[in-house]
Amino acid sequence: MNKKLPVIGAFFMALVFLHDSIFAQTKDTSITIRQSSYFKVPPEKVYGILLSSEEFSASTKKSFDIFTATSAKIDPVVGGAFSLFDGHITGRILEMVPNQRIVEAWRVVDWPAGVWSIARFDLSTEGAGTSLNFEHVGFPQGLKEHLSEGWQQHYWDAMTKYFQ
Repeated sequence: MNKKLPVIGAFFMALVFLHDSIFAQTKDTSITIRQSSYFKVPPEKVYGILLSSEEFSASTKKSFDIFTATSAKIDPVVGGAFSLFDGHITGRILEMVPNQRIVEAWRVVDWPAGVWSIARFDLSTEGAGTSLNFEHVGFPQGLKEHLSEGWQQHYWDAMTKYFQ
């Protein structure tokens, strides 16, 4: 048995227990991204694309030629690893509430070692579609604008185009 697994598991369990308090205590909006988006599909479709290697890859490929048709690798379970955009983004799934919420430990591969952020996707039914409220905290200073644009273009805009 790998002796590192209990340490890794403890790290991610600590993040699971702390993520709500991190969001509740974040008052410095310069290091927090909050975005909302609306999709004309039910919450289970939005939830599904965020957790499906095939669908997320297809969404990415439909909007961006630079990514491969298998650009996402997602193990859709709590504790499961993911790699997106051909390995540029990596992380672990910390919490899943079916069709309602996903919380991830999230990082860009060129961030300093040990630097992780928390991304939270909250979904709710709105009319015939889905309202997505998103928060991203704990990323390195100076990256808010770049990351905000990335979330909008590579996630929300790409997903909107995919669902059309």
